[in-house]
Amino acid sequence: MKFGKLTLALVLLLGCSSAVQAQIAVKSGEKIAFMGDSITAAGAQPGGYCQLVIQTLKKNGVETSGIWAGIGGHKSDQMLARLEKDALKKKPTWMTLSCGVNDVWHGKHGVALDPYKRNMTEIVTRCQAVGVKVMILTSTMIRENQSGDLNQKLLPYNAFLRELAKEEKCVLVDLNADMQEALKKFPPTAKKGKQLTSDGVHMNPLGNYMMAKGILKAFGLSDQQLADAQKDWDKIPNTVRVGLHVGMSQAEATKLNAIAAKQNTTLAKILEAALKEKKEAMLKE
Repeated sequence: MKFGKLTLALVLLLGCSSAVQAQIAVKSGEKIAFMGDSITAAGAQPGGYCQLVIQTLKKNGVETSGIWAGIGGHKSDQMLARLEKDALKKKPTWMTLSCGVNDVWHGKHGVALDPYKRNMTEIVTRCQAVGVKVMILTSTMIRENQSGDLNQKLLPYNAFLRELAKEEKCVLVDLNADMQEALKKFPPTAKKGKQLTSDGVHMNPLGNYMMAKGILKAFGLSDQQLADAQKDWDKIPNTVRVGLHVGMSQAEATKLNAIAAKQNTTLAKILEAALKEKKEAMLKE
């Protein structure tokens, strides 16, 4: 069969497009359950990592739906207890499993390593028994200080998750390693402790970017697709809060923070002064 130059170009273009599409493991029409704690619960909000995953897949031609199964404070025993009701009953094709922070962070009210191992293994077993593909996420850091006591206690929990993923042939997203690597990219002068989180544990917009990228890359998206996605994420309104009442996109926050830095102050102080000036002007009317 002979092709004209234009026809051949179209064939090659469509072939490349199909090849890229074929690399994405999740398919249109499938459901993704996001099982986790408060980090995952917040991830279901606009700009949260769960929403970013669904939106970015759609932008790349894969129409999926999310099942939001994150509950604040939950540990492995509680997730196991509600697995059927909150996830399996809704028949997902995939389930991301994010669990471990509270098991360690809650101390004597947490879950020790051995029962944690049993709980997580049972969650994976039950999912696979009904054909759900499990994507295991290692637990993100606690207080962004890897040498801290809580992160040291978290080490064997994450080591087990890596073993479990290998043994049960689950997709692994090593978010803990990703987070440690991402923190190295901040300048040495950057304020410590809240670079990827809002409070040392729960993700800020950049932390949500980090989590979403890990999951999307595991699904098969390329670095270029992720870079393009972040340009869209930066424009999502009201993902960054300054003070109690001012919301803005990440792009706006980045630009305004740079201006504040040149003035040797903070964005919060500039907005506070502007609000005070506005209030005083209104009182004089």
